[in-house]
Amino acid sequence: MTRPVVPGGLVVAAPRSGAGKTTIALGLMRAFRRRGLAVQPFKCGPDYIDPAFHAVATDRPSYNLDTWAMAAGTLADLVACHAAGADIALAEGVMGLFDGVARPGQTARGSTADLAALSGWPVLLVLDVSGQTETAAAVAAGCAGYRCDVGVAGVILNRVSSVRHLGLIAPAFERLGLPLLGAVFNDAELTLPERHLGLVQAGETADIDRRLDGFADAMEKSVDLDAIRRAARPASLPSSSEAAPGLSPPGQRVAIAQDRAFSFMYPHLLDRWRSAGAEILPFSPLADQPPDPGADAVWLPGGYPELHAGVLASAQRFYRGLRTLAARSVPIHGECGGYMVLGRGIEDAQGARHSMAGLLRLETSFARRSLHLGYRRARLRSDCALGAAGSEIMGHEFHYAGILAADDDPLVECQDAAGGAMPEEGARRGSVSGTFFHAIDGRSA
Repeated sequence: MTRPVVPGGLVVAAPRSGAGKTTIALGLMRAFRRRGLAVQPFKCGPDYIDPAFHAVATDRPSYNLDTWAMAAGTLADLVACHAAGADIALAEGVMGLFDGVARPGQTARGSTADLAALSGWPVLLVLDVSGQTETAAAVAAGCAGYRCDVGVAGVILNRVSSVRHLGLIAPAFERLGLPLLGAVFNDAELTLPERHLGLVQAGETADIDRRLDGFADAMEKSVDLDAIRRAARPASLPSSSEAAPGLSPPGQRVAIAQDRAFSFMYPHLLDRWRSAGAEILPFSPLADQPPDPGADAVWLPGGYPELHAGVLASAQRFYRGLRTLAARSVPIHGECGGYMVLGRGIEDAQGARHSMAGLLRLETSFARRSLHLGYRRARLRSDCALGAAGSEIMGHEFHYAGILAADDDPLVECQDAAGGAMPEEGARRGSVSGTFFHAIDGRSA
């Protein structure tokens, strides 16, 4: 039994990271939006930055679809709820088309291909053809034939150097019978600024609309938008008897930090909390705003607190508000950057220490960078804002901070995607808790 979902959708994917799928996806989203279509964006896997650009390009929130971290019911509900009200759905892939995570000896999970297979959406394959001619067709043929449950609707060539270069590539696609739906020529303007965790955030890109319109102009000029829209197919996700438990709201009135230092919040979580009756009370620590004193839970999302550590160190009204609520045993939880801010201090990349809330004994440093990246499966040791003791949380960790000191009660028992034990234990002190991983979905205790 399946649950049909309209409208048609496509997955924008590539054989590897860095091929330009974000630029192409954004250009397509903005181009279709300029034609008056309601475009529903999605992002495959755990990501905060790309979806924020999607939202600007389409004027609609972008939702993560994660086949590793999300229950089947969660995925089906997200597609059903958000794609149904649009004219076309476009899901941007993650990494290479077939790249995922797996236990040794098992098929990878969490890949873009898994989402394409599960949803039934065809793949629009973006190929970086710089330094290639006929080999590009061989790569496309390999992607198209690798899995029988993943269909490639067509190909967009990216970073074509000249008309002559295109002429050397196109005949091989004609012989293959694989539709060539566009060819985008090299253009230094078709880029977005980057930093250590990926792209600079959409809200910090002053000329974002100009850039997105430039991407859309390139798509209008170089890509057959009508053919791409015709290639889209309605999703047909399997109905699941598995409930979509998600993460219940941590309180009835939830104060959530929202500004440039605290911007990494999955929209599907906020939607779920609101639909469960929670009232969301945003506040800005960078503006030295305290959480609402009537809140019965506080949530500090991740973001880039290290880039604003000096400002945060002086936000005494914010810290007094946190401490007042903690003294009343109000649940307070921080994820990644929010977790660090709940600690005693953050050492920035230049080695300067900045005092933080001091509600946890955590001390972190960006002066000695160390990458922590991957999916996390965590079991709660005790009740906290994330849920009841014994509950399982599926999440993702991505940061460069090192731990200088930590002396609180451990919050979780944590494994990586392969089932290996992880040193990440989070922390709990009274009603205050934190983890380096960002929660994506939950399982009941």
